Amino acid sequence: MIKGSKKVSLDQESIFKRISEYDIFKFYMPNKKWDLNQATNSPFREDKNPSFMVSNRYGNITFIDFGDTEYRGDCFTFVKLLFNINNMDEVLKKIDNDFGLGISTGKFKNDYKHIVSKYKQPESKGKRYAKIQVIPRAFTKEELAYWNEYHQDITDLKRENVFSIKKVFLNKRLFTLNDNVLRFGYYYDGYWKIYRPFENKKRKWIPNNVPITTLDGKKDIKDCDIAFINKSKKDYMVIKKIFPTTCAVQNEGIACFSQENLKYLKDNSKKQILSFDSDVPGVKSSLQITELFNFDYCNTPKKYLGEGINDWAGLAREYGMESIEKYFKEKGLL
Repeated sequence: MIKGSKKVSLDQESIFKRISEYDIFKFYMPNKKWDLNQATNSPFREDKNPSFMVSNRYGNITFIDFGDTEYRGDCFTFVKLLFNINNMDEVLKKIDNDFGLGISTGKFKNDYKHIVSKYKQPESKGKRYAKIQVIPRAFTKEELAYWNEYHQDITDLKRENVFSIKKVFLNKRLFTLNDNVLRFGYYYDGYWKIYRPFENKKRKWIPNNVPITTLDGKKDIKDCDIAFINKSKKDYMVIKKIFPTTCAVQNEGIACFSQENLKYLKDNSKKQILSFDSDVPGVKSSLQITELFNFDYCNTPKKYLGEGINDWAGLAREYGMESIEKYFKEKGLL
C-alpha cells in the first residue's frame, strides 16, 4: 500500500479553507484602527479625509478607495496592489508564507491559528450597503443653468428626485466635496448616488450606494409596445421628453439586468430597445447584452463621435431635442 499525503494546490479555495477574507484584510491593512463597513484612511495614497472602505456590501468582503476607484476589488487584489506584486500566483504564495499555512510546501502548519485567535470574525457576512446621508440645499442659478442645457427645469429635477447637495456623510463621517465643483444627488428610495459632472471618471459618481439593479422609470414601463432602455438618469430624462415609455439602468454593465428586471421588462413591453453610448465600450456592451437577452438597440448616430457626442443628453445639448425627435422618426420609433 502506497502511503503519503494528498497534494493540495495553492489556490484561493485552499487558502479559504484555513483563513477568511477578513483575516487577509486584518493582517495586511497598515492602519489597524479600521472596522468593516466604516470609512478609514487609504493605504494607497495620502488621505487626510477618510475615504477608503473594506466592506461586505456585495456579500463578499471587498475594498474600494473612493478617492481613486482604480483601487478596488477582493482581498487578493488588495494584497497585489498593496505590495505591487506582478501576478496572482505570487500573491497566493505571499499569503501562504505570511500566515504559515504550508500549502505550497505540502507540510501544513498551524501558525495561522495563532494569528487569527487575536480577534473575532465579523458576526455577519450578509449583504450590506454603505450608509450615505445627504443635506440638500436650494438649487443655485449655476446648477439650474447646467440642467437647462439638457432641457430640464426645476420641475423635472424634483419629479426625478435630483437634488442640489450641501453636505454628504458616508457612514456618518463628512465626505469632502469641492465647493467649486457642481454636485447633485440622485435619490432612490433610501439610497443615494452623488453625481459631479465635471470631475474625472474615478470620482464622478461617488459616493454611491444605489443597488446596481435599480431601474429609473420602471413605473412607466407598463403594458407598452416599446421599452427604451438608457444607461443613465440624464439620458433617461432627455428621452422621456419625447418617448414616455423609457427607463434607465445604472451603468452599461450586464449586472444591471437581474432576472427580476429582465422578466419585468419582457412582461410589460412587446419590444425592448437598448441604448448605450455610441463609443467603442458602449457598442461592445450593447452587442453583448442585446444578443444575450434578445433586445434591439438604438444608439446615437456615430457621425457625432468626432464632436465628442456619444449619448442622447449630449446630442440634446448641442443640437436640441428636435434632433432626437427627427432621428427617432427616421428609425420608426415615433
